[in-house]
Amino acid sequence: PYKRSKLRGRINPSLLELKYLSSLDLSNNNFSSIQIPKFFGLLESLTYLNLSRARFQGAIPHNLGNLSNLQYLDLGGNDLKSKSLQWVALKLPSLLELHLTDCGLEDDPSSISVNSSKSLVVLDLSWNSLSSVPRWILSLHGLVSIDLGFNSLKGPIPYYFGNFSFLEVLDLSGNHLNSSVPNSLYSLKHLRYLDLSINEIEQDISEILQSLSSCCLGSLESLNMKDNQLSGHLTDQLGQFKNLAYLSLAQNKISGPIPLSIGELSSLKLFDVSENQLSGTFPPSLGQLSNLETLRFGHNLLEGVVLETHFSNLTRLTTLKASQNMLRFESNSSWIPPFQCQTIELGQWHLGPKFPHWLKFQKNLSILDISNAGISDSVPTWFLNLSPQFKYVNLSYNQLAGGISYLNVRDSVDLSSNRFTGPLPRVFPTLQFLILSNNLFSGSLFELVCHSSSRERMEVLFIDKNLLTGEIPDCWNQLERLTFLNLGNNNLTGKIPPSLGRTGLDWLNLRNNSMFGELPSTLQNLTNLSILDLSENHFSGNIPTWIGDKLSTLMILSLRSNNFDGQIPHKICDLQYLQNLDLSRNNILGAIPKCFSNLSAMAHRSYDNNYSYDWGGTTTLIYLSALLVLKGREDEYSSILGLVTSMDLSANSLTGEIPKEIGILVELRSLNLSGNLLTGNIPNEIGNMELMESLDLSMNQLNGEIPPSLSNLNFLNHFNVSYNNLTGQIPTSTQLQSFENFSYMGNYLCGPPLTKNCSTKGLPTDVANNGSSSEGSKVNWLYVSIVLGFIMGFWGVVAPLFFIRSWRHAYYRKLDNVGRKLYVYWAT
Repeated sequence: PYKRSKLRGRINPSLLELKYLSSLDLSNNNFSSIQIPKFFGLLESLTYLNLSRARFQGAIPHNLGNLSNLQYLDLGGNDLKSKSLQWVALKLPSLLELHLTDCGLEDDPSSISVNSSKSLVVLDLSWNSLSSVPRWILSLHGLVSIDLGFNSLKGPIPYYFGNFSFLEVLDLSGNHLNSSVPNSLYSLKHLRYLDLSINEIEQDISEILQSLSSCCLGSLESLNMKDNQLSGHLTDQLGQFKNLAYLSLAQNKISGPIPLSIGELSSLKLFDVSENQLSGTFPPSLGQLSNLETLRFGHNLLEGVVLETHFSNLTRLTTLKASQNMLRFESNSSWIPPFQCQTIELGQWHLGPKFPHWLKFQKNLSILDISNAGISDSVPTWFLNLSPQFKYVNLSYNQLAGGISYLNVRDSVDLSSNRFTGPLPRVFPTLQFLILSNNLFSGSLFELVCHSSSRERMEVLFIDKNLLTGEIPDCWNQLERLTFLNLGNNNLTGKIPPSLGRTGLDWLNLRNNSMFGELPSTLQNLTNLSILDLSENHFSGNIPTWIGDKLSTLMILSLRSNNFDGQIPHKICDLQYLQNLDLSRNNILGAIPKCFSNLSAMAHRSYDNNYSYDWGGTTTLIYLSALLVLKGREDEYSSILGLVTSMDLSANSLTGEIPKEIGILVELRSLNLSGNLLTGNIPNEIGNMELMESLDLSMNQLNGEIPPSLSNLNFLNHFNVSYNNLTGQIPTSTQLQSFENFSYMGNYLCGPPLTKNCSTKGLPTDVANNGSSSEGSKVNWLYVSIVLGFIMGFWGVVAPLFFIRSWRHAYYRKLDNVGRKLYVYWAT
């Protein structure tokens, strides 16, 4: 309805008939692709003109400068891209406020050539593309408010802001300003609001507070310096800013304790020091801040016990975000909090072992995180029966047990890593994120997937590491928004349902189930797929060519431990974003494709690959994970997944030589070609892969020498070429000599780390002598001695039994006696 009510089309000049029109507001409309009408400059009585977010385009008409009575002008949110703006500010003699936010403005090359305007008091140029402060601003001596937030300003904060002696509001947030706060800013005696957040300012916070106390101790109401490079400690001087209502120092490097003087800030409404390095205890004086509405100190190093008295006077508190500390909350079971919060995040606090009963009295609660809180209990009925006020609930990483029949949460639920049992719960119709990983849920997927009323909204569904059984139902057509699906590590059987290919999946994980059959061709419709993990099942048939042809955004492809056969399709080489390829433990034949050199994500460094996802509108991120086999062991990678590149083709029946073109993949960290039928020499070009950490070529039929170029692999910490036909001296390098003998066994190699010395020809000395190995002769004599020992031992016992009748009868009587004893023993 709102969109339909927007005005559009041409603006009629009949507006000029309204000769006494003093206020005109056309904001939030859709006058797409037309310029601001020039006749607006003839509305001489206008004092207020608001054209913001009306989708005007083009230059600002200069005849707006004729509006001599105009006091308020807002052109924000239009694509104006004007080359010069100084006339707007300087030619309107009565103008008090000028708002040009988000207009696509760029640097103004013109110089000031007109008299300054003494009237302008509010200037808003935020959310533009200015890389420097427009020089014409310097003549606006009467400015009270300057907003240059979210531009592209670089370098130190300009000193001349200190010349605006009437300045009360200064917003330079969201730029690239560095160095320290200039001393000139501390001459602004009327400063009430200072926002320098999201910059690169490096300074000790105690110095800033000390300097601000000398200029605006009584006037400062809001200080925002979050997301900078501030360091040092908060001092007791903080308590002197009696009028301070908003203080945000989050996302810095501030250390030490929160000072006790924080309790003296009686006007404080918001206090945010989250994501720093603060230590010590949670000061009881915070409980004295009766005006406090928002308290955020999560992701620090605070420790100790928190009591009910810490919250005694926080009657207006609506937001409490304090996760990721080492605090223990000890409250009486009958405690009723003095506040009514909308958001409570206490993840990693110790709240257990009982489920926090005081939550029952939070009637406005919308967001709750009590993950990893040491709770060993069942979820109480009153919690499950709460009205659908919850948007986000995170109870993960506790020891919660029992069944969950219904989840009354609107947007996001995380119950992972608990001990919940029984069938999967019914969910609220609007639910978007459902995480049930690592529990004991059992039964079928049918009710949740096929009959759930939330199907049209669901975006994330994780039910991995449970006890689900049966087939995956074929009713995914309605889940068009589904982006991430993880059903790995269950007991699911059957084939992949074709309707799964009619979703919008970016990530599909079905690993470690008992599924079988060929891959349905409908999966080629998942053109946004980044991760496909079908490992450890019983899928069969050829690897489809459409994987390389249609799934062009794949970053991780794992078909490990299945029954795939045939050859590796050359279309795989077209996957430009592929970072991890695992086709190991199948029945794949043929040669390694030379075109693997086209896998550019393994050849060129990329910083763009992001495996995280915003979690339900909170500050939490979902890190997508993948199980990779690197360095000879299987590990799960999540937050650093984007840094890992690997190729595993081991335990197949690949033949031919290792293509030298594989050396182009210089970003590869792990290469495993072991357990195949590969022949020929190890390519010298592998030595170009200098970032390689793990290289396994064992159990093939490779011959020749280990190329000297492998000594360039300085990061190598897992290396295995055992059980081939390699000869010669092991190249000398720091890494190659650091591995154990088993990395080289089953070859004809010599030199360190092996004890076998090399001849002058680079061959083992026992091979060099007469062209035969003394070790080989020892092995032959060993066989001879075994055969002789067997013959002598066998006939030494059997011959007397065969030729001497009394020995033979005694032997059989003894066996019969032992047999009867054993029978009696087992019978009783």
